[in-house]
Amino acid sequence: MTQKLVVIGAGMASGRMLEHLFESDPSAYEVTLFNAEPRGNYNRLMLSPVLSGEKTYAEIVTHDEDWYAATGVACRFGERVVEIDRDRKVVVGEKGEVPYDKLVVATGSDPFMIPLPGHDLEGVIPYRDLEDTERMMGLSAKPDAKAVVIGGGLLGLEAAAGMAARGVEVTVVHIMGHLMERQLDEAAGYLLRRALTDKGIKVMCSANSKEILGENGQVKALLLDDGTELPCDLLVMAVGIRPSVALAKSAGLAVGRGVHVDDQMVTSDPDVLALGECVEHNGAVFGLVAPLYDQAKVLAQTLLGQEAAFQPKEVATKLKVTGCDLFSAGDFAEGEGREDIVFRDPARGVYKRLVLEGERLIGAVMYGDTADGAWFHGLIKDREDVSEMRDTLIFGPAFQGGAQADPMAAVAALPADAEICGCNGVCKGRIVEAVEGGATTIEDVRAVTKASGSCGTCTGLVEQVMALSLGDDFVMPTAKPVCGCTDLTHEDVRRLIKARELKSQPAVWQELGWTTPNGCHVCRPAVNYYLLADWPLEYQDDPQSRFVNERNHANIQKDGTYSVVPRMWGGLTNSRELRAIADAADKYGVPTVKVTGGQRIDLLGVRKEDLPAMWADLNEAGLVSGHAYSKGLRTVKTCVGREHCRFGTQDSTGLGVKLEKRLWGSWTPHKVKLAVSGCPRNCAEATCKDLGIVCVDSGFEIGVGGAAGMDLKEIQPLVKVATEAEAEEWSVAFVQLYREHAKYLDRPYKWIAKVGMDWVRAALSDADERAALVARFDLSQTIYQKDPWAERAEPAQARRFQPLADLTLEAAE
Repeated sequence: MTQKLVVIGAGMASGRMLEHLFESDPSAYEVTLFNAEPRGNYNRLMLSPVLSGEKTYAEIVTHDEDWYAATGVACRFGERVVEIDRDRKVVVGEKGEVPYDKLVVATGSDPFMIPLPGHDLEGVIPYRDLEDTERMMGLSAKPDAKAVVIGGGLLGLEAAAGMAARGVEVTVVHIMGHLMERQLDEAAGYLLRRALTDKGIKVMCSANSKEILGENGQVKALLLDDGTELPCDLLVMAVGIRPSVALAKSAGLAVGRGVHVDDQMVTSDPDVLALGECVEHNGAVFGLVAPLYDQAKVLAQTLLGQEAAFQPKEVATKLKVTGCDLFSAGDFAEGEGREDIVFRDPARGVYKRLVLEGERLIGAVMYGDTADGAWFHGLIKDREDVSEMRDTLIFGPAFQGGAQADPMAAVAALPADAEICGCNGVCKGRIVEAVEGGATTIEDVRAVTKASGSCGTCTGLVEQVMALSLGDDFVMPTAKPVCGCTDLTHEDVRRLIKARELKSQPAVWQELGWTTPNGCHVCRPAVNYYLLADWPLEYQDDPQSRFVNERNHANIQKDGTYSVVPRMWGGLTNSRELRAIADAADKYGVPTVKVTGGQRIDLLGVRKEDLPAMWADLNEAGLVSGHAYSKGLRTVKTCVGREHCRFGTQDSTGLGVKLEKRLWGSWTPHKVKLAVSGCPRNCAEATCKDLGIVCVDSGFEIGVGGAAGMDLKEIQPLVKVATEAEAEEWSVAFVQLYREHAKYLDRPYKWIAKVGMDWVRAALSDADERAALVARFDLSQTIYQKDPWAERAEPAQARRFQPLADLTLEAAE
């Protein structure tokens, strides 16, 4: 007698299972198929081409009415199952009961909807089925339609690309730092973001959604936690899926994250089987189609009494997102004992990264050229020893020898109109023309174009452009690169970041041909500084790319304790601040309290775990971080000036306080120290500071480039001004000029030696340019002038300062 088989869910996994079943024994079961959607099986992976208009729904149907009729399947489409009665062995649908001998649960998954305020507004939808797709398709009929997609995974990007292809203005909001972080590393994620941006899709990473705004019950905008409002007529949530287990759970089946199944796809009830996105096998759940199809084959064999076992395999992901080739396989996370082999071709948008552990390939990420993906996947699955082919591995199976990545690719990729010499406005094409006109040396090019003739920071880049044009006829002078990750100098990197508008670390690694995926401890701090100095609005400071003192906002001492130096504006303090410092010293057992050379008080010997609490106590008294640990403004030393001293000519203390409050919190290439002396007697030692002001009867004499450390340098005269306001303007403009042009870790005197004091004076003497420098500095300060002590003293941040043993105990509790 033919057994009765009931299948709940007409998705891709159950559809493939039925195909296997009917191919092996078409008369083994009398099949009833329930589906909540009013249709049978279609290829959900192809919904995005339907959305974009490349395909129609009819073209993605896998099992049509004729197929179900030919196989004798009783279709209960558009009918939900409300109960599974295991005692009576019946499935209760909305339109009646159906008995079973064997039951297959294939309920798939439910889209996760972030429970933001406003998530239930009309126009807030997931991207899961044909109805969702049709909603998005219909949006294009509205003039000037706008959509927001929350989620930068595959599904979200397909939704965004499909709507953009129909003329909708789309913004993708992603909480993580780069797109598709589960499948791609930062560099490949950057390339994908660039490709989407080129297609007119706005992408916002590291963006956190706060609330969905509506009007008359209809969505109108997404509000981010930074206050940004993104208007939209439709909001699509594509932030992940959850196994749909409610029906199985109510039936009393064993359920964890998904419906528990064994190797034969049998649940805790021997007459109930399950497969697809709703199942959990040995603690794993599944979202990719390949393992689901393996499950389908095993389940069909189990139903027919054949021996079979589902064993998950190493999966590879080869994806086609809006015309962008992506491939990832294995484990490509960074880890101890792992090595990276990286190939980049910025001009073609190709990136390949292989991760090796010992003699084995364990992971691969590829973008732009994925032709060898299957070969690399095979090496990963087979755990093959790749030591013999290590030197040529990155080039794939067809490598014939001799090929290597071009170290000049970053410069070669620059367009002809890319600015090379910012001082004189000389573009790449103009330099090429000079070379073609007979210029063979840097001096020739400088004479014809003036490129590298001013500050000189673009010299290396000019030489590289010449090398590309002259070929073997040009010998590149030896220049010290930033680190072993690149052949580019600091000056090259600064210029390329500006010329190519690189606004993230992955952009730098990819576009400038870094040989390591994410830089190293040498280059990351420098690149982090260059990005935040040049793009303060677009780039967010990366604390992990800073030295340990800057990460912990205190100076580590040789015994592992820290020193805490509160800021004292211009060297001024009061009784309340002094009491707070004394109380903190007593409360936290500070062994040494010292007055510094910068007119401040240093608390030495503070334990790391006490830092947040001490900062909080000092904050209550109005004290903020003195940034004694930073590459930024340290101190502004002053004398008492004319307010108290009989020799004082100006209010040196007042000016010092104004400068310190204006400049504090500004990141600079190296530490910066200022001083303001009230008269030529120079009690504040202004003549050996990075920027020193000496007050005289006629006004203020400003000098720069002094030092009193390992090198002893006297300041060089910059300008004489009559008013305090002018002194402040010139000081701020100088600091910004230094921020924008100096090599990371060069003090001002080293930078001035390279560019020349005449260039510095000339750059600052133009009133309009001086005002522009001040404006750019003030803009940066709106983002970075914050007290890090206040942030780190917050409970959530303070936890990372706890000793490891305390955190372990806390986790155990």
